[in-house]
Amino acid sequence: MTTVRKSTQTRSYHSNAYQFVFAALRHAQEKLGRDRSDHNTGHVSARELVEGIRELAPQHFGLMTISVFADWGVHATEDFGKIVFELIEGGEMRKTENDHLEDFVDVFDFQKAFVEDYEIDTTHAFSRN
Repeated sequence: MTTVRKSTQTRSYHSNAYQFVFAALRHAQEKLGRDRSDHNTGHVSARELVEGIRELAPQHFGLMTISVFADWGVHATEDFGKIVFELIEGGEMRKTENDHLEDFVDVFDFQKAFVEDYEIDTTHAFSRN
C-alpha cells in the first residue's frame, strides 16, 4: 500500500483509525527503508503494514491499545484491511495486483499482541543519572 491523496468519502470506522493506518504505513516504510515518495518502491504488503501497526500501537496507546481500537470499531487485523481497502477505493492509497483483503485476516491476535506480549520498559525508571 502507498499513500496517494485525501478523499471525502463516507467511512465505516472512526477517523482516528484512518489516521493511525497512515502513521503505521509511514512507520513500516521507514523501518523497511522504503521511499515514501515513490509509489513503486514505497509499497508495503499487508503483513508489513499490520506488523507496523503491531509495533506502533503500543508506543502510542500502551496497554490501552485494545480499548482504543475497540472505540474506533477495530477488533481484528481484518478491520485494518477493510480500512485500507476503503482508502484504496477512495483514492487515498494504492495497491498492486498482489494485494487482497484476505491478506489482513487473522495476521495476529490483539489480546496476545497487545496484552499478553506487552512489555513495560523499566530500564530508565531505575537508572541513576
